[in-house]
Amino acid sequence: MAAVAAVGALSLTASACSSGGGNTGPSTGGASKAPVPNYGLGTAADSTGPAPAVAGATKGGTVQDLDQAGFDYLDPAQQYVSDQLSVSPLYARTLTGYKIDPKTGKTILVGDMATDTGKMSDGGKTWTFTLKDGLKFQDGSTITSKDVKYSIERLFSSFVTQGPVYLQSWLYGTNFKDAYKGPYDGKEIPDSILATPDDKTVVFHFQTPHADAPYAMAMPVTAPVEKSKDDKAGYNNHPVSSGPYEIASYKPGKSLVFKRNPYWDPKTDPIRNAYPDSWNFQLGIQQPGLTQRIMAGSGTDKDALDLSGVADTSQMAKLTTDAEYKARTVNQYQPYVETLDINTKRITDPKVRQAIAYAFPMSQVQQAMGGSPQGDLGTTLLSPTISGWKKYDPFGKLTQPTGNVEKAKELLKEAGQPHPKLVFPYANVPKWSTVSLTIANALEKAGFQVVRKPIDATSYYTVVGKVNNQFDIYRTGWGADWPNASTVVPPTMDGTNLTDGTNNYSFLNDSHINSEITRIKNIADVKTQTAEWEKLSEYSLSKDTAQVPFLFDKYFNIYGSGLGGVTYNSVIGAVNANTVYVKQ
Repeated sequence: MAAVAAVGALSLTASACSSGGGNTGPSTGGASKAPVPNYGLGTAADSTGPAPAVAGATKGGTVQDLDQAGFDYLDPAQQYVSDQLSVSPLYARTLTGYKIDPKTGKTILVGDMATDTGKMSDGGKTWTFTLKDGLKFQDGSTITSKDVKYSIERLFSSFVTQGPVYLQSWLYGTNFKDAYKGPYDGKEIPDSILATPDDKTVVFHFQTPHADAPYAMAMPVTAPVEKSKDDKAGYNNHPVSSGPYEIASYKPGKSLVFKRNPYWDPKTDPIRNAYPDSWNFQLGIQQPGLTQRIMAGSGTDKDALDLSGVADTSQMAKLTTDAEYKARTVNQYQPYVETLDINTKRITDPKVRQAIAYAFPMSQVQQAMGGSPQGDLGTTLLSPTISGWKKYDPFGKLTQPTGNVEKAKELLKEAGQPHPKLVFPYANVPKWSTVSLTIANALEKAGFQVVRKPIDATSYYTVVGKVNNQFDIYRTGWGADWPNASTVVPPTMDGTNLTDGTNNYSFLNDSHINSEITRIKNIADVKTQTAEWEKLSEYSLSKDTAQVPFLFDKYFNIYGSGLGGVTYNSVIGAVNANTVYVKQ
């Protein structure tokens, strides 16, 4: 997701963040061939409620969610990873949101609280959103444009340390933290930057064009906040609902229970069906054990799922072969692409980098990472969850997925480096130790001398993100925050700001890519922009080869036999809570 480093960090241990996919049923392994949903913008008509009915759905009952951990953040201002994003729609409405067809999985962006996906002016710098009638908080008070503005102002406060910073930087620039400190000293963002000319209208004045602004408005940060109920960091334990459910009780790390919000009006909501009467999140349920409980379905566990977690890998064989379980599994793309990043400051010859790409053992690594249910062979720097994604395989990896050793040797000979040395760090956990050894063995067959070095998993991204690190290749991963490569190409390929902590882990500094990023950002038409990002990503892969993509991550889990309407949110990479119902 334009998941910054936090997303990649999660991928070190379990691919448990944002995601994407095709249909709502299981997908198979091998090369990517799933249909991609239409991630375009919906119309005003698409933005009207109620949400499309789910066939066979019944109202009532309680969904049980078994979660390995808890929720670091329930405050929408700080939500950014999949477990938080999966629960947020139950109680937090946003300006826009994703409407998912329960039959096909087709996903489009529509107005959630807004009447549509926004109106652009000033070449993409100004975006205007109009709120629907009938929007209320859980106490019955009307949601106004000032509540939305206040929620944006809170994002600048010192206690907000997590969450995306798109809106803050778009409104004030890269030094936004110095420009505005939040609303608690009585200062508001001026109308010249963020205006509320009436109770129904919110106008964003960005410093530069942002054709994909409607997608940013779907993130939890635009959920309205009642000023009178805001107690800064304490709000995290009792966020006020604008959605179909409100918090009935919350014991951090132990349980989270939702009950119906009587003031939510389904006629205003095109996204949420809200069939269950309540949701009961049981927190701190560990693996192994969690998956087995859902498989067995004893008592209330028959109505259980795990919105964002993945199944216990020890149960993979049963889940993929036993008909009883296969019928109730979800196996879909996440928005993450696993890559082997090549330090271009140290490996300066593109032929050597291409030799690494040819020699890379995709199929062996896929098996080491759990097989096709965990990810499909990936040959593009963009995930199939990106709008406009298309197949691209410049190194013929799908034809020779075990690696083309002879081609690699040929390129090394042409480069005059038949036995180059590669220093290869890996996160010091069993999974990545195995994966790194698999990669090293294949590269050595092509003539490379590989020196593996273990790194503490918790500091892995900090270490490889240092511009002067002494490593040559290292595994990373990246996911889009929304279905546009604007949240992939610039953060991972822009060479104009290479400082420690960069997400351009290969330290690529290609003048053509740098100038193209600037040009494409200023394109006001989102469809045109999307196509240009696609072309630039292909250029980077084939010409610079600073990253070697090898896997499209996938979500894989089972849900209880007592549940229906289990669909998948391909943008956040988790089960779509909005369509779930309890069989009566």
